Amino acid sequence: MSVRFLTGVAALALCAGTASADYSLTILHINDLHSRIEPINRFDSTCSAGDNAEGKCFGGVARLKTKIDEIRAEMDGQNLLVLDAGDQYQGSLVYTTYKGDVAIEMMNLIGFDAMAVGNHEFDDGPEGLAKLAEGADFPVLSGNLDLSQSDLLRDIVGDYVILEVGGERIGIVSALATDTVETSSPGPNVIFQDEIEALRADVAALEAEGVTKIIALTHVGLPKDLEIAAAVEGIDVVIGGHSHTLMLNNDADTPSYPEMVGAVPVAQAYAYSKYLGRLDLTFDDAGNLTAVSGDPILLDASVAEDADVVARVAELTGPIEEMKARVVAETSDAIEGDRSVCRAVECPMGNLVADAMLDRVADQGIQIAIQNGGGLRASIDAGPVTMGEVLTVLPFQNTLSTFQVTGATMIAALENGVSQIEEGAGRFPQVAGLKYTLDVSQAAGSRVSDVMVMEDGTWVPIDPAKVYGVVSNNFMRNGGDGYGMFRDAMNAYDFGPDLADVTAEYLAANAPYAPFTDGRITAK
Repeated sequence: MSVRFLTGVAALALCAGTASADYSLTILHINDLHSRIEPINRFDSTCSAGDNAEGKCFGGVARLKTKIDEIRAEMDGQNLLVLDAGDQYQGSLVYTTYKGDVAIEMMNLIGFDAMAVGNHEFDDGPEGLAKLAEGADFPVLSGNLDLSQSDLLRDIVGDYVILEVGGERIGIVSALATDTVETSSPGPNVIFQDEIEALRADVAALEAEGVTKIIALTHVGLPKDLEIAAAVEGIDVVIGGHSHTLMLNNDADTPSYPEMVGAVPVAQAYAYSKYLGRLDLTFDDAGNLTAVSGDPILLDASVAEDADVVARVAELTGPIEEMKARVVAETSDAIEGDRSVCRAVECPMGNLVADAMLDRVADQGIQIAIQNGGGLRASIDAGPVTMGEVLTVLPFQNTLSTFQVTGATMIAALENGVSQIEEGAGRFPQVAGLKYTLDVSQAAGSRVSDVMVMEDGTWVPIDPAKVYGVVSNNFMRNGGDGYGMFRDAMNAYDFGPDLADVTAEYLAANAPYAPFTDGRITAK
């Protein structure tokens, strides 16, 4: 079945088709692939060939293509859309090596119909997103970006799109989290607008064109998606990403798939292509949604890998396999680095990375290390640790930054770090050489107490007036994840060694490494 997209004058010129009762539409969707084109293991890192052969792995673009092709064949021309809710970029050595080229190739090969811009699509600046938008065979959308000042993006990233599916016009609107200015690098010429207000305007524009079936394809996280579903009239369904939320039916530990906000279903499909979301919708002839069903499909070993894609992935990953396979250390147990842990509480991976940072520069008069939980992208399983695993945890090529700030600034940094725990924000502070108490029942800005600094082997209260030496990563030092208080730090040096190399060398020096937590972050 053909799907064609129309924007601007073309969309305005299209006459409304004749609506039919009980129009059915199936949406297949992914979000937050994060460059995991290879299968992943249970820790969400790249799966070994041996484990994959033994059926222990999930996802990867070869399985994704198999399942989407299978559903297309089963539906035999029925109404189908394949959507991506953002963050194809960043998260594996494939992205580090090829940047956006592989994402474009694989998405075009699979045959997506539309994609929302994710925050990580800006990790290489507007130029990185421009490459994707120009190379994709489908529209790339974000309706709350004012791109009028961006020569690179103005004409290639749309606010919304109208897709013709089975003789019906389907409108797709989109929005990107406004804190992308802190979590990535959109640059000064990309201006963010309020997500809800922008979506309302785009829905109104679609309705003025006679479109009655409207999908919000967003990259704002589940809490905001639920807010959008309640606040923006005219949206029939929300397909989201950003928060990596697992939504399953018949599982008391996850939100339902979909979550219903009144009559509006909200759906997300975890991350890394471990699941393919499937939502089946029925509309009446007035465009009202009358029935919703579906559940994410687990892409485990029961889903065969497309042979041609497997061969292409092997060709692409061949040049980096030797480096990935190099064993750098050993760990006595799995090192927990899951985002749900490291963005909320002290986690073993946070302790490892912060300790490694501090160890590297302790002889430079540095007392405190701070690492954003969002910079930790995977766990590591027990046993031999490869450089590939370390780089999957720390894929951003961040460098060590050393600087000096007062104790008062350090307390402000901690308050920023714990200010968005409810949203699972990546700014959560993992630390070394410092400990603190957190009370999430308090308002943001008043959650941190009992901040202590290690001095001469003894924990002492932090002195707001004293100047401390701090090590972080260059992303945070330059204001990323809301750490704007570090931008004007004294004696800043942002060009230290790569954080992944520092961590690998620390693991090697302490092998076999025993992961731990020690109460450096406590919760009331």
